[in-house]
Amino acid sequence: MSKAKHLLSNIGVQVVIAMIIGTLVGIAMGESAAMFAPLGSIFIHLIKMLVIPLVAVAIISGAAGLGNSHAAGKVGLTTLAFFGITSALAVALALFLGETFKPGMGIDFGSVNAMFDGDLAAKGELPTFWATMIGMIPTNVFTSLYDGNILQILVFCLFFGIGLSKVDSERSKPLIDGINTIVDAFIWMINVVMKIAPIGVFGLMAEAVGTFGFAALSTVMNLVIVYIAAIAIFGFIAYPLMIKAFTKIPVGKFLSAMKRPQAVALSTASSMATLPVTMDTCEKELGIRSSTSSFVLPLGATINMSGNAIYYGLVAVFFAQAFGVDLSMGAYVAIILTSTLGAVGQAGVPGPSFLVVAVLLAAGIPIEGLPLLFALDRIFDMIRTALNITGDAVGAAIVDAMVGEEPSEQAQAQPVASNR
Repeated sequence: MSKAKHLLSNIGVQVVIAMIIGTLVGIAMGESAAMFAPLGSIFIHLIKMLVIPLVAVAIISGAAGLGNSHAAGKVGLTTLAFFGITSALAVALALFLGETFKPGMGIDFGSVNAMFDGDLAAKGELPTFWATMIGMIPTNVFTSLYDGNILQILVFCLFFGIGLSKVDSERSKPLIDGINTIVDAFIWMINVVMKIAPIGVFGLMAEAVGTFGFAALSTVMNLVIVYIAAIAIFGFIAYPLMIKAFTKIPVGKFLSAMKRPQAVALSTASSMATLPVTMDTCEKELGIRSSTSSFVLPLGATINMSGNAIYYGLVAVFFAQAFGVDLSMGAYVAIILTSTLGAVGQAGVPGPSFLVVAVLLAAGIPIEGLPLLFALDRIFDMIRTALNITGDAVGAAIVDAMVGEEPSEQAQAQPVASNR
Protein backbone atom coordinates (compact mmCIF):
# COMPACT_ATOMS: atom_id res chain seq x y z
CA MET A 1 0.00 0.00 0.00
CA SER A 2 2.78 2.43 0.95
CA LYS A 3 4.61 1.57 -2.30
CA ALA A 4 1.50 2.39 -4.33
CA LYS A 5 1.13 5.71 -2.50
CA HIS A 6 4.78 6.52 -3.15
CA LEU A 7 4.32 5.74 -6.84
CA LEU A 8 1.22 7.93 -7.11
CA SER A 9 3.05 10.80 -5.40
CA ASN A 10 5.66 10.81 -8.20
CA ILE A 11 5.04 13.80 -10.48
CA GLY A 12 6.04 11.78 -13.56
CA VAL A 13 3.43 9.10 -12.79
CA GLN A 14 0.81 11.79 -12.13
CA VAL A 15 1.60 13.44 -15.47
CA VAL A 16 1.27 10.14 -17.38
CA ILE A 17 -2.07 9.40 -15.67
CA ALA A 18 -3.26 12.92 -16.53
CA MET A 19 -2.24 12.40 -20.17
CA ILE A 20 -4.23 9.16 -20.37
CA ILE A 21 -7.32 10.68 -18.73
CA GLY A 22 -7.05 13.79 -20.92
CA THR A 23 -6.80 11.62 -24.05
CA LEU A 24 -9.89 9.59 -23.08
CA VAL A 25 -11.85 12.76 -22.29
CA GLY A 26 -10.79 14.25 -25.62
CA ILE A 27 -11.96 11.16 -27.51
CA ALA A 28 -15.26 11.09 -25.63
CA MET A 29 -16.08 14.82 -25.82
CA GLY A 30 -14.60 15.71 -29.20
CA GLU A 31 -14.36 19.43 -29.87
CA SER A 32 -16.26 20.17 -26.66
CA ALA A 33 -13.11 19.17 -24.78
CA ALA A 34 -11.75 22.62 -25.71
CA MET A 35 -13.48 23.82 -22.54
CA PHE A 36 -10.51 22.41 -20.61
CA ALA A 37 -7.94 24.39 -22.65
CA PRO A 38 -7.61 27.21 -20.05
CA LEU A 39 -6.22 24.69 -17.55
CA GLY A 40 -3.34 23.98 -19.90
CA SER A 41 -2.88 27.65 -20.79
CA ILE A 42 -2.52 28.63 -17.13
CA PHE A 43 0.14 25.96 -16.61
CA ILE A 44 2.11 26.94 -19.73
CA HIS A 45 1.94 30.65 -18.83
CA LEU A 46 3.28 29.97 -15.34
CA ILE A 47 6.18 27.99 -16.80
CA LYS A 48 6.95 30.67 -19.41
CA MET A 49 6.88 33.33 -16.68
CA LEU A 50 9.87 31.68 -15.01
CA VAL A 51 11.79 30.00 -17.82
CA ILE A 52 13.41 33.05 -19.52
CA PRO A 53 14.95 34.50 -16.31
CA LEU A 54 15.97 30.99 -15.21
CA VAL A 55 17.75 30.37 -18.52
CA ALA A 56 19.55 33.71 -18.24
CA VAL A 57 20.93 33.19 -14.73
CA ALA A 58 21.62 29.47 -15.29
CA ILE A 59 23.75 30.20 -18.36
CA ILE A 60 25.66 32.94 -16.52
CA SER A 61 26.25 30.52 -13.62
CA GLY A 62 27.42 27.72 -15.90
CA ALA A 63 29.66 29.95 -18.03
CA ALA A 64 31.22 31.48 -14.90
CA GLY A 65 31.79 28.01 -13.48
CA LEU A 66 33.60 26.80 -16.58
CA GLY A 67 35.19 30.06 -17.67
CA ASN A 68 38.26 29.80 -15.43
CA SER A 69 38.94 26.29 -16.66
CA HIS A 70 41.59 25.67 -19.30
CA ALA A 71 39.10 23.15 -20.71
CA ALA A 72 36.36 25.77 -21.18
CA GLY A 73 36.99 26.17 -24.90
CA LYS A 74 37.16 22.41 -25.32
CA VAL A 75 33.88 22.05 -23.39
CA GLY A 76 32.12 24.63 -25.56
CA LEU A 77 33.35 23.16 -28.83
CA THR A 78 32.53 19.61 -27.70
CA THR A 79 29.02 20.67 -26.71
CA LEU A 80 28.35 22.38 -30.03
CA ALA A 81 29.92 19.53 -32.02
CA PHE A 82 27.84 16.94 -30.14
CA PHE A 83 24.58 18.77 -30.82
CA GLY A 84 25.42 19.34 -34.49
CA ILE A 85 26.57 15.77 -35.18
CA THR A 86 23.63 14.13 -33.38
CA SER A 87 21.17 16.34 -35.27
CA ALA A 88 22.75 15.34 -38.61
CA LEU A 89 22.68 11.65 -37.61
CA ALA A 90 19.03 12.03 -36.62
CA VAL A 91 18.13 13.36 -40.09
CA ALA A 92 20.10 10.55 -41.74
CA LEU A 93 18.17 7.98 -39.67
CA ALA A 94 14.88 9.62 -40.65
CA LEU A 95 15.78 9.51 -44.36
CA PHE A 96 16.83 5.84 -44.11
CA LEU A 97 13.60 4.78 -42.37
CA GLY A 98 11.52 6.92 -44.70
CA GLU A 99 13.02 5.32 -47.79
CA THR A 100 12.82 1.84 -46.24
CA PHE A 101 9.17 1.88 -45.10
CA LYS A 102 7.81 4.50 -47.55
CA PRO A 103 5.05 6.00 -45.34
CA GLY A 104 3.97 8.48 -48.04
CA MET A 105 3.10 5.96 -50.75
CA GLY A 106 -0.56 5.96 -51.77
CA ILE A 107 -1.55 9.05 -49.76
CA ASP A 108 -4.23 11.30 -51.33
CA PHE A 109 -4.00 14.92 -50.23
CA GLY A 110 -6.97 16.07 -52.26
CA SER A 111 -9.02 16.51 -49.08
CA VAL A 112 -6.61 19.05 -47.63
CA ASN A 113 -6.15 21.26 -50.68
CA ALA A 114 -8.77 23.64 -49.34
CA MET A 115 -6.63 24.11 -46.22
CA PHE A 116 -3.62 25.25 -48.22
CA ASP A 117 -2.39 28.74 -47.42
CA GLY A 118 -0.88 30.45 -50.43
CA ASP A 119 1.44 32.46 -48.16
CA LEU A 120 2.89 29.30 -46.62
CA ALA A 121 6.03 29.32 -48.76
CA ALA A 122 7.03 32.76 -47.49
CA LYS A 123 7.10 31.41 -43.93
CA GLY A 124 9.75 28.85 -44.81
CA GLU A 125 12.53 31.22 -45.76
CA LEU A 126 15.73 30.53 -43.82
CA PRO A 127 17.93 33.54 -43.10
CA THR A 128 21.40 33.60 -44.63
CA PHE A 129 24.43 32.55 -42.58
CA TRP A 130 25.50 36.12 -41.88
CA ALA A 131 21.95 37.21 -41.11
CA THR A 132 21.77 34.41 -38.53
CA MET A 133 25.12 35.38 -36.99
CA ILE A 134 24.18 39.06 -36.78
CA GLY A 135 20.71 38.21 -35.47
CA MET A 136 22.23 36.26 -32.54
CA ILE A 137 23.94 39.40 -31.18
CA PRO A 138 21.59 41.62 -29.16
CA THR A 139 21.78 45.39 -29.58
CA ASN A 140 19.75 45.77 -26.40
CA VAL A 141 19.77 42.79 -24.04
CA PHE A 142 16.74 44.12 -22.13
CA THR A 143 14.74 44.11 -25.36
CA SER A 144 15.91 40.54 -25.96
CA LEU A 145 14.70 39.56 -22.48
CA TYR A 146 11.38 41.32 -23.09
CA ASP A 147 10.89 39.62 -26.48
CA GLY A 148 12.10 36.25 -25.19
CA ASN A 149 14.74 35.98 -27.94
CA ILE A 150 16.49 32.87 -26.60
CA LEU A 151 19.52 32.93 -28.91
CA GLN A 152 20.34 36.57 -28.12
CA ILE A 153 19.91 35.93 -24.39
CA LEU A 154 22.17 32.89 -24.73
CA VAL A 155 24.97 34.84 -26.44
CA PHE A 156 24.91 37.73 -23.95
CA CYS A 157 24.74 35.51 -20.85
CA LEU A 158 27.55 33.24 -22.06
CA PHE A 159 29.72 36.29 -22.72
CA PHE A 160 28.82 37.84 -19.35
CA GLY A 161 29.40 34.60 -17.43
CA ILE A 162 32.84 34.11 -18.99
CA GLY A 163 33.61 37.77 -18.23
CA LEU A 164 32.72 37.21 -14.58
CA SER A 165 35.11 34.27 -14.41
CA LYS A 166 37.97 36.51 -15.58
CA VAL A 167 37.43 39.05 -12.78
CA ASP A 168 39.49 38.63 -9.59
CA SER A 169 37.83 35.84 -7.58
CA GLU A 170 37.59 37.89 -4.38
CA ARG A 171 35.45 40.45 -6.21
CA SER A 172 33.43 38.10 -8.43
CA LYS A 173 32.69 35.31 -5.94
CA PRO A 174 29.92 37.19 -4.01
CA LEU A 175 28.12 37.99 -7.26
CA ILE A 176 28.48 34.45 -8.61
CA ASP A 177 27.24 33.03 -5.30
CA GLY A 178 24.28 35.41 -5.55
CA ILE A 179 23.51 34.26 -9.10
CA ASN A 180 23.64 30.61 -7.97
CA THR A 181 21.24 31.50 -5.16
CA ILE A 182 18.85 33.06 -7.71
CA VAL A 183 19.05 29.87 -9.80
CA ASP A 184 18.09 27.85 -6.72
CA ALA A 185 15.17 30.20 -6.04
CA PHE A 186 13.88 29.88 -9.60
CA ILE A 187 14.13 26.08 -9.43
CA TRP A 188 12.13 26.13 -6.18
CA MET A 189 9.47 28.30 -7.86
CA ILE A 190 9.22 26.00 -10.87
CA ASN A 191 9.02 22.94 -8.62
CA VAL A 192 6.01 24.60 -6.95
CA VAL A 193 4.43 25.28 -10.35
CA MET A 194 5.07 21.65 -11.33
CA LYS A 195 2.70 20.54 -8.57
CA ILE A 196 -0.21 21.60 -10.80
CA ALA A 197 1.38 19.97 -13.87
CA PRO A 198 -1.10 17.04 -13.95
CA ILE A 199 -4.04 19.47 -14.08
CA GLY A 200 -2.41 21.45 -16.88
CA VAL A 201 -1.48 18.31 -18.78
CA PHE A 202 -5.05 17.03 -18.55
CA GLY A 203 -6.29 20.27 -20.12
CA LEU A 204 -3.67 20.25 -22.87
CA MET A 205 -4.31 16.64 -23.86
CA ALA A 206 -8.10 16.84 -23.72
CA GLU A 207 -8.11 19.93 -25.95
CA ALA A 208 -5.50 18.59 -28.40
CA VAL A 209 -7.10 15.17 -28.90
CA GLY A 210 -10.66 16.52 -28.87
CA THR A 211 -9.97 19.19 -31.48
CA PHE A 212 -8.06 17.27 -34.16
CA GLY A 213 -6.29 14.22 -32.74
CA PHE A 214 -7.48 10.89 -34.01
CA ALA A 215 -9.49 11.97 -37.05
CA ALA A 216 -6.41 13.52 -38.62
CA LEU A 217 -4.10 10.80 -37.34
CA SER A 218 -5.87 8.13 -39.37
CA THR A 219 -4.85 9.83 -42.64
CA VAL A 220 -1.15 9.81 -41.90
CA MET A 221 -0.91 6.83 -39.56
CA ASN A 222 2.02 5.30 -41.47
CA LEU A 223 4.03 8.51 -41.01
CA VAL A 224 3.24 8.56 -37.28
CA ILE A 225 4.36 4.93 -36.87
CA VAL A 226 7.67 5.42 -38.69
CA TYR A 227 8.21 8.72 -36.83
CA ILE A 228 7.73 7.07 -33.43
CA ALA A 229 10.05 4.24 -34.50
CA ALA A 230 12.78 6.74 -35.47
CA ILE A 231 12.40 8.60 -32.16
CA ALA A 232 12.54 5.30 -30.23
CA ILE A 233 15.66 4.07 -32.07
CA PHE A 234 17.52 7.30 -31.41
CA GLY A 235 16.31 7.64 -27.82
CA PHE A 236 16.63 4.04 -26.66
CA ILE A 237 19.51 2.75 -28.81
CA ALA A 238 21.71 5.59 -30.13
CA TYR A 239 21.76 7.78 -27.03
CA PRO A 240 22.25 4.87 -24.57
CA LEU A 241 25.17 3.63 -26.71
CA MET A 242 26.74 7.10 -26.40
CA ILE A 243 26.23 7.03 -22.62
CA LYS A 244 27.90 3.62 -22.46
CA ALA A 245 30.80 4.62 -24.70
CA PHE A 246 31.66 8.05 -23.26
CA THR A 247 30.53 8.09 -19.62
CA LYS A 248 30.62 5.88 -16.53
CA ILE A 249 26.88 6.26 -15.88
CA PRO A 250 25.07 2.88 -16.11
CA VAL A 251 22.67 2.89 -19.05
CA GLY A 252 19.84 1.49 -16.91
CA LYS A 253 20.30 4.25 -14.35
CA PHE A 254 20.27 6.90 -17.07
CA LEU A 255 17.09 5.62 -18.72
CA SER A 256 15.35 5.29 -15.36
CA ALA A 257 16.33 8.81 -14.29
CA MET A 258 15.08 10.33 -17.56
CA LYS A 259 11.50 9.09 -17.08
CA ARG A 260 10.45 12.16 -15.10
CA PRO A 261 11.81 14.85 -17.48
CA GLN A 262 10.54 12.86 -20.47
CA ALA A 263 7.03 12.79 -18.97
CA VAL A 264 7.16 16.56 -18.45
CA ALA A 265 8.50 17.06 -22.00
CA LEU A 266 5.68 14.97 -23.44
CA SER A 267 3.11 17.01 -21.57
CA THR A 268 4.47 20.52 -22.18
CA ALA A 269 6.03 19.99 -25.65
CA SER A 270 8.70 22.48 -24.56
CA SER A 271 12.40 21.90 -23.92
CA MET A 272 12.52 25.19 -22.03
CA ALA A 273 9.61 24.30 -19.76
CA THR A 274 11.27 20.96 -19.00
CA LEU A 275 14.68 22.53 -18.35
CA PRO A 276 14.40 22.82 -14.53
CA VAL A 277 13.34 19.17 -14.25
CA THR A 278 16.16 18.08 -16.58
CA MET A 279 18.70 20.05 -14.54
CA ASP A 280 17.41 18.62 -11.27
CA THR A 281 17.54 15.06 -12.65
CA CYS A 282 21.04 15.43 -14.12
CA GLU A 283 22.50 16.87 -10.93
CA LYS A 284 20.73 14.88 -8.23
CA GLU A 285 20.19 11.50 -9.92
CA LEU A 286 23.02 11.31 -12.47
CA GLY A 287 25.66 13.16 -10.43
CA ILE A 288 26.49 15.71 -13.13
CA ARG A 289 28.22 18.85 -11.82
CA SER A 290 26.07 21.95 -11.45
CA SER A 291 28.60 24.03 -13.39
CA THR A 292 28.35 21.62 -16.33
CA SER A 293 24.57 21.21 -16.33
CA SER A 294 24.05 24.99 -15.97
CA PHE A 295 26.14 25.49 -19.11
CA VAL A 296 25.19 22.55 -21.34
CA LEU A 297 21.47 22.09 -20.59
CA PRO A 298 20.24 25.66 -21.29
CA LEU A 299 22.39 25.64 -24.43
CA GLY A 300 20.88 22.29 -25.42
CA ALA A 301 17.32 23.44 -24.75
CA THR A 302 18.00 26.27 -27.21
CA ILE A 303 19.91 24.61 -30.06
CA ASN A 304 19.79 20.81 -29.60
CA MET A 305 16.74 19.63 -31.52
CA SER A 306 17.49 16.10 -32.78
CA GLY A 307 13.78 15.24 -32.49
CA ASN A 308 12.92 18.18 -34.73
CA ALA A 309 15.62 17.10 -37.17
CA ILE A 310 14.03 13.63 -37.42
CA TYR A 311 10.65 15.26 -38.02
CA TYR A 312 11.95 17.52 -40.80
CA GLY A 313 13.77 14.71 -42.60
CA LEU A 314 10.92 12.22 -42.35
CA VAL A 315 8.26 14.72 -43.44
CA ALA A 316 10.41 15.63 -46.47
CA VAL A 317 10.59 11.98 -47.57
CA PHE A 318 6.88 11.51 -46.76
CA PHE A 319 5.75 14.34 -49.04
CA ALA A 320 8.25 13.42 -51.76
CA GLN A 321 6.68 9.95 -51.88
CA ALA A 322 3.13 11.30 -51.68
CA PHE A 323 3.68 13.66 -54.62
CA GLY A 324 5.86 11.27 -56.63
CA VAL A 325 9.05 13.35 -56.39
CA ASP A 326 12.29 11.42 -57.00
CA LEU A 327 14.91 12.76 -54.61
CA SER A 328 18.43 13.19 -55.97
CA MET A 329 21.59 12.98 -53.89
CA GLY A 330 21.68 16.78 -53.95
CA ALA A 331 18.16 16.86 -52.52
CA TYR A 332 19.18 14.50 -49.70
CA VAL A 333 22.16 16.72 -48.87
CA ALA A 334 19.87 19.77 -48.92
CA ILE A 335 17.44 18.03 -46.54
CA ILE A 336 20.22 17.07 -44.10
CA LEU A 337 21.83 20.53 -44.09
CA THR A 338 18.55 22.47 -43.89
CA SER A 339 17.12 20.14 -41.25
CA THR A 340 20.24 20.39 -39.08
CA LEU A 341 20.47 24.19 -39.37
CA GLY A 342 16.72 24.55 -38.93
CA ALA A 343 16.75 22.36 -35.83
CA VAL A 344 19.50 24.50 -34.28
CA GLY A 345 17.49 27.66 -34.90
CA GLN A 346 14.23 26.25 -33.59
CA ALA A 347 13.23 27.83 -30.26
CA GLY A 348 12.63 25.35 -27.43
CA VAL A 349 8.96 26.24 -27.07
CA PRO A 350 5.78 24.52 -28.32
CA GLY A 351 4.00 25.62 -31.47
CA PRO A 352 3.57 24.84 -35.21
CA SER A 353 6.94 24.53 -36.90
CA PHE A 354 7.25 26.42 -40.17
CA LEU A 355 10.89 25.40 -40.54
CA VAL A 356 9.73 22.20 -42.19
CA VAL A 357 8.58 24.45 -45.07
CA ALA A 358 12.19 25.53 -45.59
CA VAL A 359 13.31 21.90 -45.68
CA LEU A 360 10.73 20.99 -48.34
CA LEU A 361 11.51 24.05 -50.46
CA ALA A 362 15.25 23.33 -50.30
CA ALA A 363 14.66 19.87 -51.76
CA GLY A 364 12.07 20.98 -54.34
CA ILE A 365 9.18 19.11 -52.67
CA PRO A 366 5.57 20.44 -52.90
CA ILE A 367 4.21 21.89 -49.66
CA GLU A 368 0.47 21.68 -50.39
CA GLY A 369 -0.18 18.90 -47.87
CA LEU A 370 1.46 20.61 -44.87
CA PRO A 371 -1.72 22.01 -43.25
CA LEU A 372 -2.71 18.47 -42.30
CA LEU A 373 0.52 18.05 -40.32
CA PHE A 374 0.18 21.48 -38.72
CA ALA A 375 -3.11 20.27 -37.28
CA LEU A 376 -1.20 17.40 -35.67
CA ASP A 377 1.81 19.47 -34.69
CA ARG A 378 1.04 19.34 -30.97
CA ILE A 379 1.21 15.53 -30.98
CA PHE A 380 4.41 15.43 -33.07
CA ASP A 381 5.90 18.19 -30.89
CA MET A 382 5.28 16.29 -27.66
CA ILE A 383 7.11 13.21 -28.93
CA ARG A 384 10.11 15.02 -30.44
CA THR A 385 10.56 17.21 -27.33
CA ALA A 386 11.03 14.08 -25.19
CA LEU A 387 13.92 13.09 -27.48
CA ASN A 388 15.35 16.61 -27.47
CA ILE A 389 15.69 16.79 -23.69
CA THR A 390 17.14 13.28 -23.60
CA GLY A 391 19.84 14.47 -26.00
CA ASP A 392 20.48 17.49 -23.76
CA ALA A 393 21.09 15.17 -20.80
CA VAL A 394 23.35 12.89 -22.86
CA GLY A 395 25.38 15.91 -23.95
CA ALA A 396 25.71 17.13 -20.35
CA ALA A 397 26.82 13.67 -19.17
CA ILE A 398 29.46 13.37 -21.91
CA VAL A 399 30.80 16.89 -21.32
CA ASP A 400 30.90 16.31 -17.56
CA ALA A 401 32.81 13.06 -18.05
CA MET A 402 35.31 14.92 -20.24
CA VAL A 403 35.83 17.70 -17.66
CA GLY A 404 36.12 15.09 -14.90
CA GLU A 405 39.18 13.65 -16.60
CA GLU A 406 41.04 16.91 -15.94
CA PRO A 407 41.29 17.37 -12.14
CA SER A 408 42.94 20.77 -12.28
CA GLU A 409 40.08 22.25 -14.27
CA GLN A 410 37.55 20.66 -11.99
CA ALA A 411 39.22 22.19 -8.96
CA GLN A 412 39.10 25.63 -10.55
CA ALA A 413 35.47 25.34 -11.56
CA GLN A 414 34.28 23.89 -8.25
CA PRO A 415 34.24 27.07 -6.09
CA VAL A 416 31.60 28.75 -8.24
CA ALA A 417 29.33 25.72 -8.59
CA SER A 418 25.93 25.88 -6.98
CA ASN A 419 25.14 23.54 -4.09
CA ARG A 420 21.76 22.65 -5.44
